[in-house]
Amino acid sequence: MTMGPVQLLVVGFAGGDLKGEILAELDRLRENDIVRLIDLVAVRKDDEGNLEKVLRSDLSPEEAEAFGAVVGALIGFGAAGEEGAELGAIEGAAALEEGHLFDEDVWYVEDAIPNGSAAAVALLEHRWAIPLRDSIRDAGGFHLADAWIHPADLVGIGIVAAEEAELQLSRS
Repeated sequence: MTMGPVQLLVVGFAGGDLKGEILAELDRLRENDIVRLIDLVAVRKDDEGNLEKVLRSDLSPEEAEAFGAVVGALIGFGAAGEEGAELGAIEGAAALEEGHLFDEDVWYVEDAIPNGSAAAVALLEHRWAIPLRDSIRDAGGFHLADAWIHPADLVGIGIVAAEEAELQLSRS
């Protein structure tokens, strides 16, 4: 099973109204093989605290089991070498037998969100990155580091730069 990088995404929604445009955009990304939704749980809590949960995945039960086996093997290998990898693969496959990584009590999302709001937790596989990663590997490249840079990070860099410039001016 060829896997791209996997991103964990947790988002909240004030007002508790999850818009259909989000699922439509995920469908568009999936149809173009840009991302694959490994698993998603969306939780809505109304003003009285009543919950609605929706689970969704692009993986078939067989693909979910294979994904679980790969993840379990990697964790097992890290914990106990080859023996751990074998045990981890078995445990990982069994954990995703039902097709979802996120179960009914995922991370206690319902406890974390206030009444009248919603949240979604998703595992997205970045399919677009597979050919790039393979090209880098085939050229002898290897991973050194990676990170997501958000707009708030850039604002923070600007704030620090302004503070440093102000400090430099005050010293001269």
